[in-house]
Amino acid sequence: MRVALVLALSFFLLEPVAAAVSAADKYQPPPVREYKLWYRNFDSPAILALLQLALAKTPEYGDFRVVRSVEMGQGRVLREMAESRSKLIDIANVASSRERESALLAIPIPIDGGLLGFRVCVVRPHSLPLFDGVKSVEDIRDRGIRIGQGLHWPDTDILEVNDIPVVTHTRYEILFRMLRNDRFDCFARGVSEVTFDLAIEDDPDLVIEPTLLLAYPMPSYFFTAPDDYLTAHRVQLGMERAIVDGSFGHFLRTYYGKPLEELALDQRNVVVLRNPFLSEESRTIGRQTLSNLRRRLEVFSR
Repeated sequence: MRVALVLALSFFLLEPVAAAVSAADKYQPPPVREYKLWYRNFDSPAILALLQLALAKTPEYGDFRVVRSVEMGQGRVLREMAESRSKLIDIANVASSRERESALLAIPIPIDGGLLGFRVCVVRPHSLPLFDGVKSVEDIRDRGIRIGQGLHWPDTDILEVNDIPVVTHTRYEILFRMLRNDRFDCFARGVSEVTFDLAIEDDPDLVIEPTLLLAYPMPSYFFTAPDDYLTAHRVQLGMERAIVDGSFGHFLRTYYGKPLEELALDQRNVVVLRNPFLSEESRTIGRQTLSNLRRRLEVFSR
């Protein structure tokens, strides 16, 4: 009888514990959301850091991990995102255009403070004399300066509509090889990205031309698939919070302050090009960026 009573008491005492263990076994923490970022962006320390900052500012959306996408050209990236069902890419940072904003979800905050539309030339040293005294679009045309750009980049259309000779390729990496082979004279790169580019290339035969600055309104945004509202909302909310609390300004100074100082933009000849391919909202943002160029440079250099 005593043994039976002990066993019965043990059963009732252990039952709540067993139920708790069973409930614990059933509970699964929310999965870590994995965001596939276009490999070109992932390889950029600044862009990767900004996306991680925006995601970290929105903990209510859950834990996250940013991973590198497979390597693919910009044109394919845009097609994959536009199809919505793609498993290859979730987020890409590219220059904006009216067409891109209609096909995808744009987070309309320039990721680099609007610097992508300010371009300097990566050249080979023997080409430097070609740029001496260039101060206008007419000078670029008269000297036959050829500019290299990606086939699917908005810059290509901008340069062409301004009657500037352009040589293109679908792959960014191949453009550096083409420059080394003198297929064109200038690989125009954004001032927010050029120092990172050359650090990766690590080639003393590639230098930044010191006198010319091409300028056109062209904000650079994060984009998602057209139906991925959750990701778009999270990134935009995170960036807005970073702007309000000052961490976005700290990001800009950290990643772009020193490169802009080294490029001496305020001492360059500025050649302004027209860009008719923007939406009205982005055109306004781009116009403000151009008109406030000097003030923006002062902010970055603080």
